[in-house]
Amino acid sequence: MRAKARTGGSAGLLSGARLRPMPQPSTPQHGLDTIAAAARGSVERGPPPVHLWNPPFCGDLDMRIASDGTWFYLKTPIGRPALVKLFASVLKREGDKYFLVTPVEKCGITVDDAPFLAVELKTQDDGRGRRLQFRTNVDDWVGCDAEHALRFEPEAETGGLKPYLHVRRGLWAKVTRALFYDLVELGEERAIDGVAMFGIASAGEFFPMAPAASLKEFL
Repeated sequence: MRAKARTGGSAGLLSGARLRPMPQPSTPQHGLDTIAAAARGSVERGPPPVHLWNPPFCGDLDMRIASDGTWFYLKTPIGRPALVKLFASVLKREGDKYFLVTPVEKCGITVDDAPFLAVELKTQDDGRGRRLQFRTNVDDWVGCDAEHALRFEPEAETGGLKPYLHVRRGLWAKVTRALFYDLVELGEERAIDGVAMFGIASAGEFFPMAPAASLKEFL
């Protein structure tokens, strides 16, 4: 067994926000307290089955996940990592929209890019080949395989590439720049439909990054 670990940028969870109790039970702000209480109960019983929940929509919360992974509530960073992990456990995506859900309530939130960051990478070799393991900014470990694929998107601002890892059910983690360079070091060329592609192999899968001839344009 061989393992290599690398830590990238942090999620930047700054100190600050506290949930504010709201007197109106019909408002989305009150819904946040309800979701927090329901999420705590669900997590105690195991991973919440949010994909099975389809409650009524209760409005949008003033909550945003910034592109650096920081969660904001009422425009203030949420400074409690445990609370962020709690809300992340009941995060659901429907189309291009994101919601915090319980069996009885669903509230919309804003996500600037991807809801998670991949901040640490381990490579393992168990004799059957290499497997990449990523840790997210909410401390979930995700093994890169057919169900948890890597994808690489053009980055207009830099002309480079942005890597993403599929975490669960349409929820993705953006891979930090430091880990992206590690992936490049682990990359290899393979012929895909007659074209030499540079990409990453993990758990028997190959995830193309870019045509090998044009790779220098993206790094």
